[in-house]
Amino acid sequence: MIATPRAASRRLKILYIAYPLLPISEESCGGAEQVLVNVEREMNRRGHDTVVAACRGSKVAGELFVTGEAPRGSDQFQVRNAEHNRRVLGLIRERGREFDLVHDQSGTFWQDLKPDDTLPVPVLVTLHLPRSFYSEEAFARVPDVVTFNCVSQTQAASFREVQAMCVPNGINLHKYSFSPRTGRYLLWLGRICEEKGTHLAIEVAQRTGRPLMIAGQVYPFSYHRHYFREMIWPHLDGERVTWLESPNHQLKLELLQNAHAVLIPSLVKETSSLVAMEAMACGTPVIAFRRGALPEVIADGRTGFIVDSTDEMARAIDRVEQISANECRQHVEERFSATRMADDYELLYHRIAAKPDSALAS
Repeated sequence: MIATPRAASRRLKILYIAYPLLPISEESCGGAEQVLVNVEREMNRRGHDTVVAACRGSKVAGELFVTGEAPRGSDQFQVRNAEHNRRVLGLIRERGREFDLVHDQSGTFWQDLKPDDTLPVPVLVTLHLPRSFYSEEAFARVPDVVTFNCVSQTQAASFREVQAMCVPNGINLHKYSFSPRTGRYLLWLGRICEEKGTHLAIEVAQRTGRPLMIAGQVYPFSYHRHYFREMIWPHLDGERVTWLESPNHQLKLELLQNAHAVLIPSLVKETSSLVAMEAMACGTPVIAFRRGALPEVIADGRTGFIVDSTDEMARAIDRVEQISANECRQHVEERFSATRMADDYELLYHRIAAKPDSALAS
């Protein structure tokens, strides 16, 4: 986290680069997309000029630069990704001197840059994925204009070779109102794929005899769809296990507010968890595997439980009544608000814009 108090700041012009596969909006399912939407909206509200490079159909606070249509299938990803990055690079070379910095949250644009590429504007790259998701070569020769940022201290520790900054994620607290109500069902929320452990949430629910609500989207990747068809679909009966595809915000809020607990049985080293923040903001405890930054986000024993197996997760459900809904909300207000995240990014933007010729080392 950037701890310096918020400074009086000059107006900046910022180009945001979105993930190339889907349109972005406040209804976006992916964490990187939600972070971009929150930061861009807040910067625009503060008087900065914002431009977002994204798929057609995206809804942003500032100017939308359309890079193309969202692909209909995963087989089109490489073509779509190349088109997206080519158009963004063309925009930067044509209008780059209009911008004070580029904030790349696409996950791919910076990797297409060549070491000798000379861009007229510094580039801040927020890394949203675990270190193992990037090739060894990705960081071998990075252009001098690029600075990296991580979204948790746990993640940053695994990127020591690039001396990444650290601005933890945050959520818009106004959108996640507190409610002490609790229901009987368990909730799994997010992107439906094997690495997120949706099938393990089903296993835990079956062990405890509680109904499970699965709320989320199946991305248009063949291996995601195969996983859903083989591991999730056979269990959907509308009673013990129910799937709500791509719920809008109001439904998502109601699900979070009324759940007995939210389960996060992730199989990868999570770099953050917006789902955990959203649940706790609503007063709902979270039970999660000890993966990556999840122990950084969830206060074990106070806002939920950190566990090491499905057996422990099932047993922890009986202890949920020990968790205070008020403490869950307070925890997020103190550490994971979108306002705090925007304050940190604003300070980082000014530091980077003031040093366009070199990446920050501290």
